[in-house]
Amino acid sequence: MAMAPTARLILGSIAFAIFWVLAVFPAVPFLPIGRTAGSLLGAMLMVLFQVTTPDEAFAAIDLPILGLLFGTMVVSVFLERAGMFKHLGRLLSWKSKGGKDLLCRICIVSAISSALFTNDTCCVVLTEFILKVSRQNNLPPQPFLLALASSANIGSATTPIGNPQNLVIAVQSKITFEKFLFGILPAMVLGIAVNISILLIYFSKLLSTEKFEVEVESVAEIIPEDDVTFHRFSPATMSHLNCLPNLDLNDGIDAVVQCSSCKEYGRGDNLRNRLSISENEALLTTTGRSSSMMNCSSNSLITQALNEKECSTERWKDLLWNACVYLVTVGMLIALLMGLSMSWSAISAALALIVLDFKDARPCLEKRNDTDLHQVSYSLLIFFCGMFITVDGFNQTGLPSALWDFMEPFARIDTMEGVAVLALVILFLSNIASNVPTVLLLGARVAASAAAISPAEETRAWLILAWVSTVAGNLSLLGSAANLIVCEQARRAQVGYNLSFFGHLRFGLPSTLIITAVGLFLIRNY
Repeated sequence: MAMAPTARLILGSIAFAIFWVLAVFPAVPFLPIGRTAGSLLGAMLMVLFQVTTPDEAFAAIDLPILGLLFGTMVVSVFLERAGMFKHLGRLLSWKSKGGKDLLCRICIVSAISSALFTNDTCCVVLTEFILKVSRQNNLPPQPFLLALASSANIGSATTPIGNPQNLVIAVQSKITFEKFLFGILPAMVLGIAVNISILLIYFSKLLSTEKFEVEVESVAEIIPEDDVTFHRFSPATMSHLNCLPNLDLNDGIDAVVQCSSCKEYGRGDNLRNRLSISENEALLTTTGRSSSMMNCSSNSLITQALNEKECSTERWKDLLWNACVYLVTVGMLIALLMGLSMSWSAISAALALIVLDFKDARPCLEKRNDTDLHQVSYSLLIFFCGMFITVDGFNQTGLPSALWDFMEPFARIDTMEGVAVLALVILFLSNIASNVPTVLLLGARVAASAAAISPAEETRAWLILAWVSTVAGNLSLLGSAANLIVCEQARRAQVGYNLSFFGHLRFGLPSTLIITAVGLFLIRNY
């Protein structure tokens, strides 16, 4: 593409620079408007500066990507309601044999769940659980938080629905879900194994098995009172029943009579301190009390039977609903594996769950309160719209094409050296400009360069772009949204922990370089 006139080139670069600054640093002091508003500002400036026309701006918005993102968000909402993520938490702590065993489980579970339900969702759900487990066993949270974030990023590279940049690649490249999955799966499996090994070596002294086992045995003693749920049953009120004071017929003994359902207690007085009453009155009172207790017990049994029947019905309804959610989700994954439209498969699954729910869908489509883990993030969808327009306008300036023309001879996909150079460029841009804009800027150019060699090389180029741009998120704390989610969730949790930038970088830099290289070798042989 030829370079645009100088004025358009400068103005387009300024608009993109404003978008980039607000996307990477959403709370800059001179314009703290956030990522979403920053992307819309960049898009508006592209149109105002006449870098792109309004019609071209609307055409730049990729509706299939937005549809796929929306559908997966709605499905995640229903999966949360069905208890899917609670089961993942239980799986992590079930018969755990030590700190190292727990770390391995976190890596495997987060990798698999992020491939199916996006890395952001996985990190939001599991962060607070990991903090609680590490606190209960006197283990440092850092290795487990790093294991969660890094494995979620690696695992999300496996499928088109694992993260936003993969959505873009899958739609633009038209690679089927099956080919995408099996093209990157070997790299992901080995990458997770290498990631576990690096974590175990890096934190070997902190993950003491003996220490963990001692703490597990005494968990019941160290769990604070507010972490334990007590079930208290309030006394029922029966207006037709008059529980009389109990009369103690035994000299010197205080009798306590408890009504089995209403929990009322009558304390008897000593007969020596009371007025004498006749034996007939005492007998009548005792007989009436027995009759009242029998009636009370009978009513209690009836009420208990009705409550048990109602609870049983509700339990069966919940089981049926959960089964429907899981079946629809499995059906969506099967449709994706069969090569059907990914966006329409996700939207169809979302609408099927909304219809089966048979309720007003508004609570599922919007955030209800601040404690909701899942909701449809309309701010993210708007961010994507603005980003599509901004990146398209920047491409029209011709500057990205000129930079790629300079790099292309050194980054050819058919040589080992070329793949290494391409990977370094993607790693650098993904941590400077974020991974989604990097994919939008480089994707078409890398694919066209590879297609000139062979169609198979074009597919491999897209897969390499997906793998490297995703694993690049592990390099620094700012490299991936999943990292920021783990950091922010950990900081705001009840048992807070601050994951520092340099603490992450010391692990992330060597881990990212090694895992990227391992994956490139396997994708090369695909």
